[in-house]
Amino acid sequence: MKLFVAAISLAVLAGCATKPEQKAGAGAASGASSASSASGASVATPKSADANARELARKRIGSIEPAVYFDFDKFDIKPQFHNTVSAYGNYLAVVKEAKILVEGNADERGTVEYNLALGQKRAEAVSIALQAIGANADNIEAISNGEEKPRNRGKSDAAYAENRRADLIVR
Repeated sequence: MKLFVAAISLAVLAGCATKPEQKAGAGAASGASSASSASGASVATPKSADANARELARKRIGSIEPAVYFDFDKFDIKPQFHNTVSAYGNYLAVVKEAKILVEGNADERGTVEYNLALGQKRAEAVSIALQAIGANADNIEAISNGEEKPRNRGKSDAAYAENRRADLIVR
């Protein structure tokens, strides 16, 4: 788990390490706040930088599926879903008032009690990963649906795989 947290943290830092430069006068022309530097070039103020970061975070979560899928009987987050967790964690870190509901789900195999517990572990694993990126724990609610909200009602391995997930719902 520590390795996962470190990997997510590095991915977020790498994604935030460079920012596009604003052209001189571009902020003023578009109505955004700007301040003049000693060289006379326009630089973004914290307010416009914050608005840009919020917009980028919104676009990023809008471009990915809001779900993390799990292997059978597992609740560890697979590497292919680190981008999803990173995007939502960054969104929560930037948009401080945002709240996210993480709904853990399981396929129909297993007892009702077992599936509720597994769904909760999946939701909590995603919640912990979001917090590792910088999200405030008070803005995340992790619940379990167990097997009660299947995405696919089929009886195949592919159908079961669709149901083993944690959904991220922005509220």
